Amino acid sequence: MAAGRLPASVTLLLLLLAATAVAPLASAVRPVSDAHRSAAAELFAASPDGSFGDVERIYEAVRTFQILGVEKDKSLTGEACKVAAEKLASSSSTAKDLFHAVRISGVLGCGVDSGVYDDVATKLKAVIKDTNSLLELYYSLGGLLSIKEKGHNVVLPDADSTFHAIKALSQSDGRWRYDTNSAESSTFAAGVALEALASVVSLADSEIDPSMIAVVKNDIVKLFDTIKSYGMVYSDDIRAFVPLILSLPSKVFSLTSKDQLKVEVTTVFGSAAPPLRVNLVQVLGSDSKVITTEAKELQFDLDSNVHYLDIAPLKIDVGKYSLVFEISLQEPEHETIYAIGGRNTETIFVTGLIKVDKAEIGISDNDAGSVESVQKIDPQKDASVSLSANHLQKLRLSFQLSTPLGKTFKPHQVFLKLKHESKVEHLFVVPGSARQFKIDFLGLVEKFYYLSGRYDLELAVGDAAMENSFLRALGHLELDLPEAPEKAPKPPAQAVDPFSKFGPKKEISHIFRAPEKRPPKELSFAFTGLTLLPFVGFLIGLMRLGVNLKNFPPLSAPAVFASLFHEGIGAVLLLYVLFWVKLDLFTTLKYLSFLGVFLVFVGHRALSYLSSMSAKQKTA
Repeated sequence: MAAGRLPASVTLLLLLLAATAVAPLASAVRPVSDAHRSAAAELFAASPDGSFGDVERIYEAVRTFQILGVEKDKSLTGEACKVAAEKLASSSSTAKDLFHAVRISGVLGCGVDSGVYDDVATKLKAVIKDTNSLLELYYSLGGLLSIKEKGHNVVLPDADSTFHAIKALSQSDGRWRYDTNSAESSTFAAGVALEALASVVSLADSEIDPSMIAVVKNDIVKLFDTIKSYGMVYSDDIRAFVPLILSLPSKVFSLTSKDQLKVEVTTVFGSAAPPLRVNLVQVLGSDSKVITTEAKELQFDLDSNVHYLDIAPLKIDVGKYSLVFEISLQEPEHETIYAIGGRNTETIFVTGLIKVDKAEIGISDNDAGSVESVQKIDPQKDASVSLSANHLQKLRLSFQLSTPLGKTFKPHQVFLKLKHESKVEHLFVVPGSARQFKIDFLGLVEKFYYLSGRYDLELAVGDAAMENSFLRALGHLELDLPEAPEKAPKPPAQAVDPFSKFGPKKEISHIFRAPEKRPPKELSFAFTGLTLLPFVGFLIGLMRLGVNLKNFPPLSAPAVFASLFHEGIGAVLLLYVLFWVKLDLFTTLKYLSFLGVFLVFVGHRALSYLSSMSAKQKTA
């Protein structure tokens, strides 16, 4: 810890608490949520080299997690305990490292042997005896106090001399120096010294000299006088208040669904607040104009722990409003515990259905308003008006919008679109405050690219407060424009849909040629018979030769091979038939190759047996 500067995470936590202390004066403040806790957990992550920083940073992280109630990852907890154990066991660890390592072990409950703490206590006592640095004394005494708080018997010998050593660094204005060689003093060092003195009192085996305590009290008075000179005030009765936060679960309300105004009051960490009253004391418009100053107390729902109020009696219209609340505690004793601050201002947005009246569209001949044709329309429904005009006429559109309370409503966005049959579009912005809108075609002939023909009309009206924003087709307009001169601008090329190539293609018409004339069936059957003649001749030849089974092997093994050989021959003949009626050439050759290998194997075994039998008969 550098002199005069708080660690980053401690500063962050103090800023958080300071912010919540003045939360009633601000708007859009919410208690610490799971999202905040998740963000805090992500801050404690290993650096690119796999380390988690120094031991001080690790302690700041785990302590912040403990205060915020963040559930720590087991791997991170194990890594933090490992770092702490290494620092406690190392002989080269400084008093600052030992101080933070003991506190990490205390927060996480790391398993450290009691003998290790005894060794650490011995090291810290040695530092106290030899140092004249305020920070070294602070770290050493803080480490000993943390060990004592873990249940170990730690006593500071010669506590009076340590007390005197720290007191010797004080200045006449109540501030402290960091060591005897330093001439610079600060109020931050005074805070460090006072905390170190408190540790001495806690660790002493006997009561500290009362006169020394009185001297320190006098130094504290001087210190606060110094602080007061900077414009700060303090009280002899110092209390720690728990700040209460007022927040709205939802800031958008619908007049149509008659939403209720709901208010939550919690502590900074989201805990339930004590019994209290919430009053709506003022409603301001978006222009800071006061809408109402009649105070209304919100009802309390015990089940949902929210205060609520119906917004209908407030007589507010659609738009943006600022609500001013006041909180009051019901029990007087809670006033010394909780800080409620002053008035709380929250911004809300109210939506509703907007009424559309007197909607008309027509064609006029001139600015005097000589109307050739006009038609009433309902913009809430698609219409199918049919209009026609030339370049000397004007298109007129008029309608009125009113809020649920009958006030004139000015929407943020009003567009009128004219789309030509060639897909060329023209978009006109209608001023929200205008009750009547006109398009003078004479001045827009070039903008329309001199394209005569049919234009589809569409009207779009939208606003964040308008629950019934709409985009409606109004009908079409037949527009007659003059012929385009030679140098007139051409309409822009229309974008091609990149997915159009995947759409349906044009149908392909094709006529197949007439089939060739085939021979008579009788001729086909005659040729089929001729192809069977060789097979018939083969059967006749077998019969003439007197084929028999006299040489069929009588032994079982040769008989099996002979049978498989004849079956393979039959399979080849069957394959020929299948080739003729079903199989293609390549499939037939594939099967024939397997059958050929099979026939060679079994045929060789069968013929070898017959050859050996023939040789035996000749020798006999």
